[in-house]
Amino acid sequence: VTEAIAAEVTASPTADRVFEMRTYTAAEGKHDALLARFRDHTMRIFEKHGMENVGYWTPQDAPMADNTLVYVLAHESRDAAAASWQAFIADPEWQQVFQESRADGPLISGLESVFLDPTDFSPLR
Repeated sequence: VTEAIAAEVTASPTADRVFEMRTYTAAEGKHDALLARFRDHTMRIFEKHGMENVGYWTPQDAPMADNTLVYVLAHESRDAAAASWQAFIADPEWQQVFQESRADGPLISGLESVFLDPTDFSPLR
């Protein structure tokens, strides 16, 4: 799966946005709390800072089914993504949610981020 996540995608010269695929590995026993944080807070705060929620997935098969969240965001550009992430991290609401969700320890033990361009034949552009 890691190889698939890191797979190279053919760039489209006409793409009007860039996609970011992020894979989170939840800390032991924190998968449900991680999903709740996204469901209840994170997605809305992403949108507030110009990040488009494209989709969220959890793997069906063990061992990743119990500890992995994969999601895709859309950004206008890599520069827009960087600016959105800076604004998100600095957001007082996010900082509060982040601290409160970590009261019993960190929710994630691993994070991978890959930027993708849609191919010229991709229905999602």
